[in-house]
Amino acid sequence: MKRTRRKFSAAFKLKVVLEALKEQSTLSELAHKYELHPNVISRWKAEFLDNAESVFDSDTQKP
Repeated sequence: MKRTRRKFSAAFKLKVVLEALKEQSTLSELAHKYELHPNVISRWKAEFLDNAESVFDSDTQKP
């Protein structure tokens, strides 16, 4: 039986990443809670932190 690849919204990813950054739960606990592999959460967290600087980029700020 072929499994279909799940797609997650940006809002869901943000929720999981922010929870991971709070460090109140381990990645394993969060993975179990959201039915994800811990590596997925780690990858989302790394991507979030790599792109966090762009939030303060003066070229993209609204007036």
